[in-house]
Amino acid sequence: MGGDERAAVSGRTDAARIAAACAAAEVHPLLCTVAQVTGDLSLLRPDLAPDQEQLLVPGRGLDAEQEDAARRLAGAALLAHAASGAPDHVLSAGEQRQVFDFLVGAGATAQWEAFLTEELAMAGSDPRRPSWRLDELGRSATFRCAVIGAGASGLAAAHRLRQAGVDVTVFEKNGDVGGTWLENVYPGCRVDVPNQLYSFSFAQTNDWVSRYSAQPDLLAYLQGTAKELGLGESIRFASEVTEARFDDQARAWSLRVRAGDGTERVEAFDGIVCAVGQLNRPSFPAIAGRERFRGPSFHSAAWDDGVGLAGRRVAVIGTGASAAQFVPCLVDDVARLDVYQRTPPWLLPTENYGDPFPPEFHDLLRLLPTYGRWDRLWQFWLMHEGLLVAARVDPEWDEHTEAVSAGNDFVRSMLIDVLRAQVEDDDLFEKMVPHFPPFAKRALRDDGRWAAAMGRPHVDLVTTPIDEITVDGVRTADGEEHPADVLIYGTGFRASAFVAPMRVFGSGGVELNDEWGGDARAYLGITVPGFPNFFMLYGPNTNLVINGSILVMVECQVRYAVEAIGRLLRSGHRSMSCRREVHERYGLEMEEGNATMVWGVADVPTWYRNAHGRVTQNWPFDLHSYWSRTLEPDLADYELA
Repeated sequence: MGGDERAAVSGRTDAARIAAACAAAEVHPLLCTVAQVTGDLSLLRPDLAPDQEQLLVPGRGLDAEQEDAARRLAGAALLAHAASGAPDHVLSAGEQRQVFDFLVGAGATAQWEAFLTEELAMAGSDPRRPSWRLDELGRSATFRCAVIGAGASGLAAAHRLRQAGVDVTVFEKNGDVGGTWLENVYPGCRVDVPNQLYSFSFAQTNDWVSRYSAQPDLLAYLQGTAKELGLGESIRFASEVTEARFDDQARAWSLRVRAGDGTERVEAFDGIVCAVGQLNRPSFPAIAGRERFRGPSFHSAAWDDGVGLAGRRVAVIGTGASAAQFVPCLVDDVARLDVYQRTPPWLLPTENYGDPFPPEFHDLLRLLPTYGRWDRLWQFWLMHEGLLVAARVDPEWDEHTEAVSAGNDFVRSMLIDVLRAQVEDDDLFEKMVPHFPPFAKRALRDDGRWAAAMGRPHVDLVTTPIDEITVDGVRTADGEEHPADVLIYGTGFRASAFVAPMRVFGSGGVELNDEWGGDARAYLGITVPGFPNFFMLYGPNTNLVINGSILVMVECQVRYAVEAIGRLLRSGHRSMSCRREVHERYGLEMEEGNATMVWGVADVPTWYRNAHGRVTQNWPFDLHSYWSRTLEPDLADYELA
């Protein structure tokens, strides 16, 4: 027995310690964990079950007295289990189903059980492991695959392909893994999804510092995962793929790769997994005079630590997700801060968004190591639909309001009430109130820091449009000059340029960007007609807005790509290209689905839409729909050669 195990056993006999740990836990995953450890499923009482209609309400239908009772019940069961000396229980399939019934409601278990089992991924299990291995297909079976990008998506793809025994080479333009979490180092950078969920099902850990991890912690997780899985031996760093070209005769891809010293080489592969991501190419606004500003200027995605901000006049252009994180971090250092806002964001109240877990929570994880697994599953269930229902358009709703349904209007009223409680100044409040329906564009997690920063006496939230950047600052449309020493752009990313700056040429020499014509589409967000054996991750219409974690979607995409390769090789063919009719039918489904969502109908600038006005980012349905559609690739959807 290891030291941690001995500490856990001895700790379970300490009633005070157990009580403190249980107090730090969420009640419902706590009850599930204790039921799993002790085998006492009577803990899962119907009167303590979460109310499935109140998943977004604290307590999930339980009042404070019920929550206290549940924690006492769990603590007593743990003490009794420790006193008995019995080993931790292993749930049977039937018992696990009973726990699911308690957590998600008996009516949902039948539909969700397989998905929930994958997400739970109890220690020692790997439900999403490839169903095949190359060495089992015969000695003639070969497949060499390039993975482009070593961010989270690329690491997941490399791991699964290696599990299948595929020869994998990962090309990464940077000097280390991490992708957007390596490149974005601005102050306050952190994830807006609970990190138990913003992590791989196959690489879970209890070593999180906070519920919403900061950039250094996420980067450490990704780098640690790559090291633990031995992925480094498959990665070529400082190697940027500038071009990928399919050879119709050879049925293979050639990649042009530029090394850090500028030299180039061409290599051949049977297939490509494109994992270049979306949020890593900065977008600058089309404002006249940007090049004239004589002071330091930079984009938040290329933060310049060499520029001192203390005591200086700083202008920030943009009030999106990045600005909402870095502005509160620098507000106390600068002499003056002008924040230029085109569209105010909706702020989702998130208590303790930037705070670390209390010591009692880490003690809980030492006492109950599997709590992290159940907590992950609970976070997944809370977000599997999340606020999706509040983003759906009610065609009977009054179109002249700033909402699209009764649920959307309820959320709007709630968020305005929260903002009003944070902002006393009437003029500032009016500037900060969005006049578009919630979720039409990205809503931002906030624990009150944004309003507090905007309310500081040396801060001005400027809503007059910018006319031009001058040598000494910013001139707004009313003719007013706003002097600045430093200019920071918090204006987001070129999210619609899915493979930029790489050029991809498919069958017949057709370039992917020409195929798209600035309007990217892909079947399941993964494959495009005429581009055989080319699989995209985080491609068109796979972004999740308010109902889950992108890493859940990525794992679905990775499984689809790996299983598709396996089925291709079993079929005896060498390449697969999505049928155009399948692709077009799916594209219409995405358009129709997004037309029923607030981001598809609201008149507000958003990176969810491309220059053609079409929503190319968002998945408009629930997570189960995508999971089920990517579970088993159908070769009938493809032309084989």
